[in-house]
Amino acid sequence: MSRDFSRRRLLAAGAGVAFAGAAAGQASAAPGARTAEASLFEVREERRSLEELYEAAVAEGGKLVLYQGGDVDSQAAGVRAAWAAAFPEVDLTVVVDYSKYHDVRVDNQLATGTLVPDVVQLQTLQDFTRWKRQDKLLPYKPAGFSEVHKGFKDPGGAWTALMVIAFSFMYDIQAAGTHAPKTAADLVDLRWRNAIASSYPNDDDAVLYLYSLYQRTYGWDWVAAFAAQQPQFARGTNTPGAAVTGGQKTIGVGGSGSAVSTSTSVKWVLPDNAPFMAWGQRAAILKQAAHPAAAKLYMNWQLSEARQKAAFNGWSVREDITPNASLKPVWEFPNAHVDDFPKFMEDRAEVERLKQTFSLYFGEVKGDPSPGWLGLHPGR
Repeated sequence: MSRDFSRRRLLAAGAGVAFAGAAAGQASAAPGARTAEASLFEVREERRSLEELYEAAVAEGGKLVLYQGGDVDSQAAGVRAAWAAAFPEVDLTVVVDYSKYHDVRVDNQLATGTLVPDVVQLQTLQDFTRWKRQDKLLPYKPAGFSEVHKGFKDPGGAWTALMVIAFSFMYDIQAAGTHAPKTAADLVDLRWRNAIASSYPNDDDAVLYLYSLYQRTYGWDWVAAFAAQQPQFARGTNTPGAAVTGGQKTIGVGGSGSAVSTSTSVKWVLPDNAPFMAWGQRAAILKQAAHPAAAKLYMNWQLSEARQKAAFNGWSVREDITPNASLKPVWEFPNAHVDDFPKFMEDRAEVERLKQTFSLYFGEVKGDPSPGWLGLHPGR
């Protein structure tokens, strides 16, 4: 293509944009609206290797800050160790906190010009669509983006899910014995009175959605009967599993787990037809990130074949990768509600209504957050 021809195309495109603006009465573009330049040059999937991206990250300064949604700092131990082994010359700082604190923390940092993280990886799915509208995210498509399930990515590359997380209930295999619960309907059996631990549904939106599925399926009478079981509620979705593995309770509700686990002590329940819930944990590079090269390395690394095959729960966000041959992709489970959860998260009025309703049954949230209070600028 000659330079003259390219120049004519650009001029023609520019004229078309100007005419469209005039026809619209010179109205101001909405936040996040695509510019003429962005419309001319689509984001292409990354073609550089991890080695090349690593070199770029080292040349940039060798630093990366990730804000990761989670319950306790130890949940980042695996990613820290794997990253250090793969990319020792890029220092990774991972800050673990509830997603609902990380998102407003990022909002405040952007408003005050004090942004800390390069990458945000959160459960609050609605923030990614909002940040996209506000033009806060860097459009980027890591290698393998085209293979990511369509419901787990933004078509323009504003955000990409990097892992599948699923919530259900679990139980101590030996303590439950032959009467182990098969669905949430079984949890109101009187034999489980005082034997259940749960994370607060009015404190965590994913747990809230799980409980809303139970309510939708079994009714408010089930919720009342469950409350009468006197479950032990705590903050942090790690707490149900901790209570079960520690021998304090037989059943834990509202926590993650693996459908392909070989544990002989605890079983995480993947129901055949009854509800559970799963989603793609979204991640994005902030447009004002101080270390965009390192951020791109992280996105490509997490979406790589090796990382996706190592998924602990047997599910990948990519359609071309099956971590465990015995388990079909999570989006093929209609009772996982992978398409409904993002819609639920967008309806903040309904989320708030359900939180307060469940508070009437289970009481107000008590206790400090499990990661502690991290303040305005952790990781700085």
